[in-house]
This record gives sequence, C-alpha cells and structure tokens, in this order.
Amino acid sequence: MDRGPAERGRPLRACGRSGAVGREPGRRMGKVLPGWLAIALTVIGGVGSAAQNLANAELGERTGHPVVGGLVNNTGGLLLVLVGLVALPSMRTGLRALWRARLPWWTYLGGLCGTFFIAAGTYVVPVLGVAVFTIAQVAGNSAGGLAVDRTRLAPAGRLGLTGPRLTGALLGIGAVALAQLGRPVGDLALGLVLVGVVGGALIAVQGALNGRLSATGNPAAATATNFVVSASSMAALAAVTGVLGRLGRVDWPADWYLYVGGALGVGITVVVLLGIRSVGLLRTGLALVAGQLGGALLLDLRPGGPGASLAVLAGALLTLLAVVISGRAARGAPAAT
Repeated sequence: MDRGPAERGRPLRACGRSGAVGREPGRRMGKVLPGWLAIALTVIGGVGSAAQNLANAELGERTGHPVVGGLVNNTGGLLLVLVGLVALPSMRTGLRALWRARLPWWTYLGGLCGTFFIAAGTYVVPVLGVAVFTIAQVAGNSAGGLAVDRTRLAPAGRLGLTGPRLTGALLGIGAVALAQLGRPVGDLALGLVLVGVVGGALIAVQGALNGRLSATGNPAAATATNFVVSASSMAALAAVTGVLGRLGRVDWPADWYLYVGGALGVGITVVVLLGIRSVGLLRTGLALVAGQLGGALLLDLRPGGPGASLAVLAGALLTLLAVVISGRAARGAPAAT
C-alpha cells in the first residue's frame, strides 16, 4: 500500500488473529496483496458486478418494480453476512476492533453511498438511457477517485495528482464512452446527468470509507458493516416507494440466477477492499470498470443475448491500459504533502 513520508513514521498494531490492521509500535501496514493479484481479483469482481447488474435489473423488470431487484440484492448480502458472523471468528474479531476503535460515525456510512447509486440508476436510466448514465457515473467515479486519493480518507494515504494518474482517469472515462458506441442514448437532462456523476463519485467515497473500516478491523468486518447499512437504507427506500407493501403480491420468478446479486455483492465488496489497501482507490476503480466492460461483453455472448460488441472489447482493453498507466505513478510517485 502506498504511504507518504508522513504516514511511514506512524506506528501500527495488529488486531488479534484475524489479521486486522491498526496501530502498534514497531509494525507497519503493508500491502495486503501483490499489485498484480489485487488488480486481477478486482477485474474478476468487475465481471461479477456486470452479472449482478443484469440479475438485479431482470429481477426488477420481471417483478414489476426496479427497487425489488436492489432490495433482494441487499437482503441476500445481509443474510450472507449474518452467516459469516456466526461462522467466521475473523468477522467477529474485526467488528470488536471497530467497536474499540471508536471511529467517527460517518466512517460507517459507506453503504448509504451504494444505496444512493442504486436509487439513481433505478430512476435515471429510464430517462437518460444506459449509455449516458454509465458515462456519467464512471466520470464521477474517476474524478471522485482522484479527489479521494488526494485526501487521507482512503487507507492508502494521500496520493499525489501526477500526469500518469490523471491520464489514467481520463482514459477510463474515454474507455466507457468508447464501449457505449452504437447504444441508444436517452434524452439529455443536465440535472439527471449530474445525479449520475454524483452517484459515481459517491461510489469512490464508499470504497474509501469501507477501506478505512477494513484497515481498522478487517475486510470481513467492513463488508458486514457495509451490508447492514445498505440493507437498512434500501429497506427504507422500498418502504418510501411502496414496494414493501407490495411484496406479498409479487409473482417471484423461479430462475435461481436472479437471486445471486447479494452473494456477488459480498464478493465484490471484499475484493474492492483488498484492492484499495493494495494499489489505491484509482487503480482499483479502473480495474473494476475493466471487468465490468469485459463482463458485459461475455454476457452479450450468452444465448439470447445481443451478441459480441467490438466497442465493449475495445473499451475494456483501453481501461486496462489506463490501469497500467496510472500504476506508473502509484509505484514511483511520493505521496502528496
């Protein structure tokens, strides 16, 4: 994990047998995974994210309300977290470490950012179309990643704004625009475009906040906290939109794959946390987008899908190039002061 000169002098401690990292004299917090492995796992997580989005969208469409897909997604993730709480001593150890740390209350609210993004997609995509919304959220995520990396919000510390990092972010935005060539674009509404940008930026903030929890406790504890907050806020959204009162009348599809969003979400959260602690927020975000684009290509090739898209493939390759270019700064540039 990249740490600036001011950070290197700070002592660290380990929290129990779980491998949770905190402060202890004489011990430093290093990378959780080698950079190449963290990026590879994050790309796989991006493929899972594409599958998750497809499953949630189809479930919402077939049950008559988009929020149903998000509600099932977050509820499924919460159930897995509860199983983990019983089965994994490391999760309990990490949660105890978070309790003892007495972090500021706002560090626990990363799940709210994810709920906002889901809500934004639910209501903005029908107006803007998938292409404009995706471009807006990736632009926001890239800009948000740069902004967060300039602060000490993420556990990787404060990273300098260098030419390669800025180029990597711009290439990431351009890659998504390239991947959307030929797809329908909805009627442009500046306010809704800004909602998409804000949603993408909040995903970067979510990653940083969850990364702080992971650094204080461990990834399992951060994942648990994220899903408790996101499931609670999504249930509140479902209540406000009237979805909760209609669940008893929903004709639930029998296809099992429509209900795997929560499990995928847990896995994605874990690999993103590991990526942030290993290679920083920007490179993790770019690797995730590369996987999302590649996953979209694979899903287009499924039986009954629209077929292969050379634009999506080119966009995925361009985003991988952005990861490599931004990594040059992560390896060689000192942290900002």
